[in-house]
Amino acid sequence: MKSTLIIVALLLMLGGCKSTGGPTLYQQLDGKAGIERLIDSFINQIARDEKIIHYFEDANITHFRDGFINHLCALADGPCEYIGDDMVAIHTGMNINETDFNHVVELLINAMNELNINHTVQNKVLAKMAPLRAEIIEI
Repeated sequence: MKSTLIIVALLLMLGGCKSTGGPTLYQQLDGKAGIERLIDSFINQIARDEKIIHYFEDANITHFRDGFINHLCALADGPCEYIGDDMVAIHTGMNINETDFNHVVELLINAMNELNINHTVQNKVLAKMAPLRAEIIEI
């Protein structure tokens, strides 16, 4: 009897330690609709920025928007699969310097702030995107 109680107590304690994992980043961004709002705000930030807009002068904004929504959805563990070009193919020849890259990151942060996305979620978004940096700068 005593050993049965100990086993039950251990099982209850282990069950209490089980992590549910919590919501995915995709869910924390309010799913596809939230990602769409974020990318739209980001595009508006870019459109108003004289320092960065020249990188987008020849861009098909609808294609950029759709691709970025899909890419962020996939990075955020959403139900999307990004099948667009890789970052090197997209950015080769653009000669994006570190200063301008960092400025674009600031514009993304501004967009997240505009939508009141909390800083914990912002940091998760930036952490998912940070490994792409080397595929974008000065290639």
